Amino acid sequence: MRQIQIAYNDTESFLEQLQDFKRTCVEKEASKMMFQIYSEILEERAVAPVGEAIEQVFPGTPYIGCSTSGNLVDCQLSPRMSVVATIFDYASTQFQVFQYDSEKLSVDEITESIANEAKANPWVKAIEMYFTIPEGSYTRFCDGLKEIRGDIQIFGGVACSDDITSDASCVWSSAGEFSASSILVVFYGGEEFFVDAIKITGWKPLGRKFCVTKSDGSILQELDGIPAYDVYRKYLNINNDENFFYNTLEFPLFYEHNDTTILRVPVASNEDRSITMSSDIELGSTVQISYGDPRTIVESIAEDSERIRGFSPDLLHIFSCAARRTFWTSNEPTYELEPFRDIASSVGFFSHGEFIRTNGCLNQHNVTLVVAAMREGQKAKGRAPASSTGRTQLSKVPLVSRLATFISATSLELAEKNEELKLANENLQKAVITDGLTGLYNRAEIQRRISESLRNVLNKKFSLVMLDIDNFKQVNDTYGHQEGDRVIITLADILRNEQMQSSTQFSAGRWGGEEFMLLLSEADRSAASLIAELIRRCFASTTYPVMRSQTVSIGVTQAMEEDTIDTLCTRVDTALYEAKKDGKNRVAVN
Repeated sequence: MRQIQIAYNDTESFLEQLQDFKRTCVEKEASKMMFQIYSEILEERAVAPVGEAIEQVFPGTPYIGCSTSGNLVDCQLSPRMSVVATIFDYASTQFQVFQYDSEKLSVDEITESIANEAKANPWVKAIEMYFTIPEGSYTRFCDGLKEIRGDIQIFGGVACSDDITSDASCVWSSAGEFSASSILVVFYGGEEFFVDAIKITGWKPLGRKFCVTKSDGSILQELDGIPAYDVYRKYLNINNDENFFYNTLEFPLFYEHNDTTILRVPVASNEDRSITMSSDIELGSTVQISYGDPRTIVESIAEDSERIRGFSPDLLHIFSCAARRTFWTSNEPTYELEPFRDIASSVGFFSHGEFIRTNGCLNQHNVTLVVAAMREGQKAKGRAPASSTGRTQLSKVPLVSRLATFISATSLELAEKNEELKLANENLQKAVITDGLTGLYNRAEIQRRISESLRNVLNKKFSLVMLDIDNFKQVNDTYGHQEGDRVIITLADILRNEQMQSSTQFSAGRWGGEEFMLLLSEADRSAASLIAELIRRCFASTTYPVMRSQTVSIGVTQAMEEDTIDTLCTRVDTALYEAKKDGKNRVAVN
């Protein structure tokens, strides 16, 4: 596989160069060739002659083209209109170009067609895609390709313009026409064709984590319950104005999605203090602000480039986010690509977004570098090792990197301490209102709830149920306090279980010793007495390892408008006394 760049200045000279190129190519090579056109010029009248010239000199030869924010050939910026011919040397190598118009076909129709084509052509090993900038996000498109055979690599980029804040973009190909709403798809494969693709960010998460508590597609509304913009304002002092996009380029959001790390760029801040993101961020996601540290980025690229070097590629296709080009304003915009320059020939462009399939899922990325390595045949032997000429040796961890690590670590510690404090406070609050033996409310809490309910008795009726374990002193005297506690806990468990199963709002508490009190909201005497009877039967049928079954006497009353807590508790206590007097193990209503 070989790559040859053909300069384009005007149509006439381009035709001459194509003719010269054709004379130097063996006919079989021409039949296994594809042209790629990258243009910083978006007008159809400017790019159409390029495709027409290719059709004239190489009839039937596939070509693809897209608009860009900068063209890359051999990891260097190339002319505003760049044309590259790729020659495939192996007869078994196959490739095919498709173009889909998203204004004529739905997302589901497009993804279904791509998936069907991949299934119908078992030779396919890689799918490369060129997108125009959509009105929404490509989340649904990515989800639609999940069923494509797992061993197929998928990668690509979003066409754009030299104004990275603009939605202007276009693609064109031998399979379609000039379009601002289409997707180009190239299938590669064959028995002796091999491909490997990687993504590199180099950005580091910075500071605390936030939960996405409100979002609508690509509109990020709230983080931890506060407007998303307020996070950028508080932690980075970024104003809500027309410069918001440029000021946040170094600080995209870092989060995990589909088991991989993704960066999302804030595109704009809105009047309601929400943020428009470059793509969807799901509700419930955990995100962090991230920071681009130049030294860390270069170190990451140098390290990850060794995987590509080990693959021994013939050619690299590079999709680098236009935001990265903006990030490197103080350096040559292709500065970070240096580690790839001596690996293989390369072609690519600065994109509006990048795509790569990882862990079986296709994801859209931002501020990311996607590199696809292609090779025909087995690995070449004796490839030159990595060259360090001209490279900065990054032996020291930069201050900003250390600072980011420090902030992340301390934020994590603070979050852990806050969680421990929250749990401790919850346990303390629970201990204040809970009976230690049974885990039910204690007398003070159940009494507070009765008083609170009495204040609203006109609007919301309720009843009290008072329980007392029969002959409990005899249990303690005969079997000991441990067994007595077992009986008390058994009754508490029955009350707790009834509370979970009952449709009535239910508060159960230990009134003292072997006495319990139930507060039943929205229950009259009749409903309360039915619940009391169920509890009585359940308790009476419970067996114990070392003693006979026990019983409970129960009193029931309904709260009235004129009641105070004293009159109400006296009345339910009187009902309980009646149950005891009538022979115990029964329910009495007063």
